[in-house]
Amino acid sequence: EHDEDISVWTGDQKAATTVREIEKADYDALHQDYSESVDALQRAIAVLKKQAHDRPQASLVQVSALNKLSLIPDSAKKAIDIFLQQSPDEGLEVSAPEAAGYEFQSHG
Repeated sequence: EHDEDISVWTGDQKAATTVREIEKADYDALHQDYSESVDALQRAIAVLKKQAHDRPQASLVQVSALNKLSLIPDSAKKAIDIFLQQSPDEGLEVSAPEAAGYEFQSHG
């Protein structure tokens, strides 16, 4: 009778040990995945902090440089020339505030 109980308990102990080993392996894999994700996020945050500034819009010099590109169609080059020849006072009577070409969004 005691031998049978000991045998059952030993089997239960082996089964519980196997379950714990499986659960530990799952935990270790999940922990490594989370650790790698946190590390990647920390590196991404560092990169974003280095780039935390607005970008200016293209200047008219940059726009006029488009005329020299062979990939730009002649009709587009002509439109750029006409635009650049306009007086800055022409067009809208109300001037808009200067805007950045790209405003940094991650100010967290």
